[in-house]
Amino acid sequence: MKQSRLFAPTLKEAPSDAVIISHQLLLRAGFIKQVAAGIYTYLPLGKRVLDKIEAIVREEHAAIDCSELLMPALQPKELWDTSGRWNVYGPELMRLKDRHERDFALGPTHEEVLTTVVKDYLNSYKKFPLSLYQIQTKFRDEARPRFGLMRGREFIMKDAYSFHADEASFDAEYERFVGAYHKIFSRCGLNFRMVEADNGQMGGSGSAEFMALAEVGEDTIVYSTEGDFAANIEVHDLEIGSAAPDGNGTILHAKGIEVGHVFKLGTKYSEAMGATFLDADQKQQHIMMGCYGLGISRVMMAIVEQQNDANGIVWPKALAPFDIHLVIVDTKKDEQMSGANTIYTSLKNAGFDILMDDRPERAGVKFKDSDLIGIPIRVVVGKGITDGMVEVLNRQTGEKSEIEVANLTGILQNITKDLS
Repeated sequence: MKQSRLFAPTLKEAPSDAVIISHQLLLRAGFIKQVAAGIYTYLPLGKRVLDKIEAIVREEHAAIDCSELLMPALQPKELWDTSGRWNVYGPELMRLKDRHERDFALGPTHEEVLTTVVKDYLNSYKKFPLSLYQIQTKFRDEARPRFGLMRGREFIMKDAYSFHADEASFDAEYERFVGAYHKIFSRCGLNFRMVEADNGQMGGSGSAEFMALAEVGEDTIVYSTEGDFAANIEVHDLEIGSAAPDGNGTILHAKGIEVGHVFKLGTKYSEAMGATFLDADQKQQHIMMGCYGLGISRVMMAIVEQQNDANGIVWPKALAPFDIHLVIVDTKKDEQMSGANTIYTSLKNAGFDILMDDRPERAGVKFKDSDLIGIPIRVVVGKGITDGMVEVLNRQTGEKSEIEVANLTGILQNITKDLS
């Protein structure tokens, strides 16, 4: 991709209302653009990162036999009345009327819709278990949208739902989703913890949150110095230094950004919505359900919050919008343009995804933009190209080296193997 054709408007300074580092950097580096409070356009660089997160999510869901579908964002009030949530959910539910004065909501979640979609099919114990998911824009009428992508009125979420005929199947699938979430967040490069959580408006018998550790997090995690105990402070309000409930170590606190939440819903929605099946004894039973949410856009925000330096974003390899940033120091020099084009073609043929900065800008502007955008490897084509040399910068370590063009592809392949 030629940067001269890429819509990536960078800013020298962040807008005054951007108070946390991820919000500042995503705006400054041209990944997002605010349309209204809590509502953002994902620009081409941001969309590429979202696509990478979604690809990881899809791979790990396929690995646990969870199929993808797509449900409507617009949901009729009748479904929410049936579940009892129309009035319970509160003012965060975005409500509207159509031209016939019928009430609808813009979905923050899809338990009601999907239960309605599958309940006629899931009429026999022989058809269980079933797991389905979607990646979709969700809506929440936040009183105070803040912190960029962390608390917006419109956001991208993966929501999955599982359906079961018995507790054993239900518990096994819940654990499969927990395992998939661990793989997803690890592959994305997040520093995270799984913690006990409150079910809140979702209802059900139990839940767990996945928290990306960050000082700007709105949730407080209580965890033990030894062992595996960790919980949202809403569940266990334990003071720092107190004994851990499991007897292993003492309590510490940390701030976290919720990037995932898994719920054991039980029969809450199937009972309300008349979703039943015939068991092996031909007796009618209510379907058991699980729900599994993951914030796609929030993962992007959390990664930037964790991985940045004084110069900009430092993307992990798995989520970087491009593999290599190929920067031409002076586009007026024919030898630099020719050399860069040759390198661009060679690296593309080797399987690298490359952003080539061919803009007629000063070198200093290009280097600052490159640092800000945070692509893992920068290859600089300057005066040294006449001697067959280029500069290679590892954005994660800051290490620079002079490399012969003839050896460049092999060296870059080795460097990328070591990137996190």
